[in-house]
Amino acid sequence: MAARDFDPARELERARSALFALDPGAERSEWVRAGMATKAAGLDFEDWHNWSSTAGNFSGEADCRSVWRSIRDDGGIGPGTLFAMARAAGWRDDAADNAGQTRQHGPQRTNDRRKHKRDTPKPSPLDVVALWASCAPATSHHGYVVRKHGLPAGLRVYDGPLTIACEPVAGYLVVPCYAIDGTLKSAQFIPPAEGKKLNAPGLSMDGLFVVGRIPHQGAGCTLFLCEGIGQAWSCHQAANAPAVVCFGAARMEAASKALADRYPLARRVLVADAGKESHCARIAKDTAAAWVEMPEGSPANFDANDMHQRDGLDALAALLANPKKHSQRFRLLAPSELAALPPVRWRVRGVLPEEGIAALYGPSGSGKSFLALDMLAAVAAGRPWFGCRVKAAPVLYVALEGEAGISQRVQAHQEKHGPLAGAFRFLLQPLDIRKAADRADLVSAARAAGYSGGVLALDTLNRAAPGADENDSAAMGEIIAATKALQAELGGLVLLVHHTGKDASKGLRGHSSLHAALDAAIEVSRTDDRREWTAAKSKDGNDDLGKPFRLEVVEIGADEDGDEITSCCVVPEERAADAVGRVKLPTGGNQRIILDALRDLLKESRHFGEAGGPPGRPCVELEEAIDKTRARLACDPDQKRYRAQLAITGLVNRGCIVLREGWLWLK
Repeated sequence: MAARDFDPARELERARSALFALDPGAERSEWVRAGMATKAAGLDFEDWHNWSSTAGNFSGEADCRSVWRSIRDDGGIGPGTLFAMARAAGWRDDAADNAGQTRQHGPQRTNDRRKHKRDTPKPSPLDVVALWASCAPATSHHGYVVRKHGLPAGLRVYDGPLTIACEPVAGYLVVPCYAIDGTLKSAQFIPPAEGKKLNAPGLSMDGLFVVGRIPHQGAGCTLFLCEGIGQAWSCHQAANAPAVVCFGAARMEAASKALADRYPLARRVLVADAGKESHCARIAKDTAAAWVEMPEGSPANFDANDMHQRDGLDALAALLANPKKHSQRFRLLAPSELAALPPVRWRVRGVLPEEGIAALYGPSGSGKSFLALDMLAAVAAGRPWFGCRVKAAPVLYVALEGEAGISQRVQAHQEKHGPLAGAFRFLLQPLDIRKAADRADLVSAARAAGYSGGVLALDTLNRAAPGADENDSAAMGEIIAATKALQAELGGLVLLVHHTGKDASKGLRGHSSLHAALDAAIEVSRTDDRREWTAAKSKDGNDDLGKPFRLEVVEIGADEDGDEITSCCVVPEERAADAVGRVKLPTGGNQRIILDALRDLLKESRHFGEAGGPPGRPCVELEEAIDKTRARLACDPDQKRYRAQLAITGLVNRGCIVLREGWLWLK
């Protein structure tokens, strides 16, 4: 063909034919060289990508595009390289010149190709659905099936004019390539005798073929992932389990991920050819799978089918039965293992665990710091606290609020209960637990003092993280993270002394993530002079546990002017409900008459839980109670009101009824 007869469209088609005659799964350097020649011949990225994607080791479009962009037009490789590579691969140039004619591949011809490449029709991808329909079912007599001791189920044999990479594929075994949803995407052609496997031109092999049947969601099933059909045949026969053809080692990772999503209950085992051990081990780690390796000393590329033919199915079955697994971060426990775990270890029985994060909180003036000191003193000494057993431990009390008064509180406590235990330490200097340096210094000081695995109390949380917006989730998250870091360093329990919000009924002040992060919480409440603590959160404990207490004024000395110095200490009180069983009920007289009348009156009451009474407990106002019960008394009418008042007073003193803020209710 003379220069004047040059046809750009035909030259592009010729270049495309040469490209698809090459093996896209060649070494990377050869693959890049083919890309350079492809670009020089005027073909575009779509051509090169379509060809590259048919390889078993295709790394994806992103990698393909990155290499394409890096190829320069003056890279030193021209279009002649593409044709030379194709001829070396057995390509026949149907447009070859007649004898004596020459072909020019200079810059002008290349420019002409690029000028017309957009107008050149692209070859249509193979219609794999129509091709598959035209194929006959494979039999056990096909040469490849016989040679590999395989199974023909699900496969077909092609008998037609199709040529791939210059090879006629009539008589080739056809292995379908399905998407995970069962859609036919492509096909692989395998010769009956020795020869290369060929992938359908222009179609991606990003799919799989399953030898055997996978149950719903893979329940109770092991899936063996193999590079090719021969290995899958052998694994299926040896393990009596489904085996998946991934169409090359490069596609095993994508197949493992797709199978994990589709069959979440199945165990996946990658079967590595000799030399691919590290490749499969990495995929197994990244996709939570297992893997098996060929016997040590196997020659390169030795695979499961080779082992099947050399050593037999029993040997292969033994290999497949012992896959390797990466250590798992999470350990799943059986019910028996869960039941055998040790129970919660308590620092204060039913209230505070030995380890974790806890809070003691209440409104200002509720006495929470006095209660915290009382509880920590019990922990340091190992003595019971409000009737709860206590396991002794060292205590570090970081008093950041009311520093001036902490000395007086300690003196008052010691006046009442004796000296604090030697395992009790205090820190009064300011710090910010969000700062790594402050945490490190605190840990260092604690360890130097012998503190380990005890109770670290931060009073208050607000002072331990100065300036933090407690209502902001990010700020509270930072505080929680800092608290956990301290707990991890020192062990034991970190106790946060904290405030309630404006609405005390809503609990801890600040973002709700704090309450969620706690292992235990103690709420302190106050109604007039009545104070009570309650286990507001206690994992594996009793959330209803609680006791009333009072603050008793203690004189601890005199100041320089001779004025009395006082502080307070916690004194447990008996909950009214706990005393009911010990109350001696009246057996006669006016108190018995009035008590019976009150019971009848309370049955008709429409008032419940008034004046801080128990929710759901019927209540009646004092004046109404006097007016409606006095008529039952057998005395002078002028004396009935007075006698009713005396009877009610006696009942309150006996503990039979409660009087608070003008409301009465039964205990």
